[in-house]
Amino acid sequence: MRGRSVVAALASAALLAGCAIAPMGPPVPSAENIMKARSAGLPAMAVGAFVLAPGKDPALDQKVSLRTNTIHSPYGSSFAAYLKETLASDLRGAGLLDPAAALVISGELTDSRLDVPMGMASAAIAARFSVNRAGAPVYTKELRADSSWNAGFNGFEAVPTAVNRYEQLYRQLAGKLLEDPEFLAAVKR
Repeated sequence: MRGRSVVAALASAALLAGCAIAPMGPPVPSAENIMKARSAGLPAMAVGAFVLAPGKDPALDQKVSLRTNTIHSPYGSSFAAYLKETLASDLRGAGLLDPAAALVISGELTDSRLDVPMGMASAAIAARFSVNRAGAPVYTKELRADSSWNAGFNGFEAVPTAVNRYEQLYRQLAGKLLEDPEFLAAVKR
């Protein structure tokens, strides 16, 4: 966890310098999502391809602007890949990630936004998740996570808060999948 703090501090310092381009920190397993997965009695799963949804602007997957700064995913500058790594991290933490499993979760990024003016700030991500069992589809659903907060004028506070809020949305979206009743029913059949 200490390594994550150092990465976050360095990224925040780069962003505060103005006109910076910085990667997000790598995802860390969410204790809450690990507990959701374990308590639901989920079977082992593989994580397949996560891509930008067809017809979406490629910029949606590549970067978000934060005042005079830009942040991107450390995984090929793809937020879809960041979502994949977030979900994989949680499943690995729960002991449920198995690349050879018959159940494969894949996804398409459908939204990625971060808006941090002075005053009310907001961020949102959404993805269409699909689960296949031995190649046959058993689940498809779009889920969304969003957040809003008061962003002050001072960039020394507003920028790190916004980066943190945006990164948290990926854990929240993975958690929404892991507790979705339709997902649970599909993977337990």
